[in-house]
Amino acid sequence: MSVDLTGFLGVVVVAYLVPGPDFLVVVRSAADSPARGRAAALGAQTGLCVHMLAAAAGLSLIADRSPVVYGAVKLLGAAYLVHLGVRAVLAARRTARAHGTGTAAPPDEPARGRSGFTEGFLTNVLNPKAALFFLSVLPQFVHGTDSPARPILLLGVLDVLIGVVFWFALVTVAGRLRALLARPRVRRRWDLTTGWLFIAMGLTLATATP
Repeated sequence: MSVDLTGFLGVVVVAYLVPGPDFLVVVRSAADSPARGRAAALGAQTGLCVHMLAAAAGLSLIADRSPVVYGAVKLLGAAYLVHLGVRAVLAARRTARAHGTGTAAPPDEPARGRSGFTEGFLTNVLNPKAALFFLSVLPQFVHGTDSPARPILLLGVLDVLIGVVFWFALVTVAGRLRALLARPRVRRRWDLTTGWLFIAMGLTLATATP
């Protein structure tokens, strides 16, 4: 068995650098607090572990070959992204109303008791494209074996560890947004922008083909 480690690392690094739903979840969480950002990062990577184990066990093949299963996961993931977007847009409206009356903006009620870990986990585990990565893309870097389960696990673990390092570095950078977001006008624009981005990602996922 041989593994194209250089090619795999190149693909993984590019995948993390291209912003996606998990990128947005981690940045938003880190802007609220570094601890929440790190929790979101760990949640995203835990969701990735679910896809990795499912691919190693052959379960992802079911989703790949069953349009019903794939479609159900896709719509659930899309609905969750739209849900996050609507929450952010509503938070922007609350900030605008509070700023207009000169009072402090009320907290985002749905965020109470809900950790960044949950948001990161659900965003990744409900993304069928993550499952297809382990099922279709990752095996291309493994040669000379009829049983790809073990190399999938090894490369998957490497992918997860790289992601943890990347997300934690991003949390450190994004955490500096907190002072800027203390300004109501900036906070409102931030919530509106990220909210509509979530909604756009959700709609894109819902209409995407495998």
